[in-house]
Amino acid sequence: MSLKSNGSIVLAGAGKMGAAMLAGWLDRGLDPATVIIQEPHLCGAALELAQKHGIKSVSGPMSDLEPLPSPPAVIVVAVKPQMMDEVFPALAKIASAETVVMSIAAGKTISSFERYLPPGTAVVRAMPNTPAAIGRGITGAVANNHTSAAQKEICEGLLGAVGDVVWVPDESLIDAVTAVSGSGPAYVFLLAETLAQAGVAAGLDEATAKRLASATVSGAGELLHRSNSDPATLRQNVTSPGGTTAAALTVLMRDGDGLKDLMTDAVLAALRRGRELGQ
Repeated sequence: MSLKSNGSIVLAGAGKMGAAMLAGWLDRGLDPATVIIQEPHLCGAALELAQKHGIKSVSGPMSDLEPLPSPPAVIVVAVKPQMMDEVFPALAKIASAETVVMSIAAGKTISSFERYLPPGTAVVRAMPNTPAAIGRGITGAVANNHTSAAQKEICEGLLGAVGDVVWVPDESLIDAVTAVSGSGPAYVFLLAETLAQAGVAAGLDEATAKRLASATVSGAGELLHRSNSDPATLRQNVTSPGGTTAAALTVLMRDGDGLKDLMTDAVLAALRRGRELGQ
């Protein structure tokens, strides 16, 4: 099903995540004529896509672009959080009552956008993760009370071009989304890293240990993705009573200091830090 918009889409920020989203939109059939990129240093994948598809771009504020025939349907804010106060006021001036502002800037609350926008403007806050770069991301999103069902549908289509989308009912839960899926790829990469180190400790050479660990983590992730079974069932399927896997899991699932407690502590630490950054 082709991705469509009922108006233009302004993409503010075309770094790695912005470029990944743009590529996903174009792959889904979005008309490149509907897209306008605002990026002071357009380069890399985003520049290649813009040149290939003839997408308009502006390096300064939106006022540097010729007046739009109508207000944009969506403004996607993909700039770094520390640049938001510099970039967003100019963007806010081109929004109308029909525009939905969708942010993927970490730590920036809905209210931080609303203060620049006319009362009643639709705002969606979203948190994608880095696997979006290969179309396998997952995004947690929340909308303010002014966002219509049609606007949520447009935003879901744009976010869904790079992976799955999960809507949460309250903005306070976005910090939990960030702690689980936003930061989560780093936890998985650490698992692959430490599994390889353990392989070396068990006697393997470093190259072999890294190859085995990386393939195991990525393969297990793909099996989980394709399977209808939950993670607990898949774990149990690998574990023969009294076997080697059971011996290892006895260590990983030790009461009091097992992996579950460690992961919970890690996620809660990320949650607390997210709330601190959002203040």
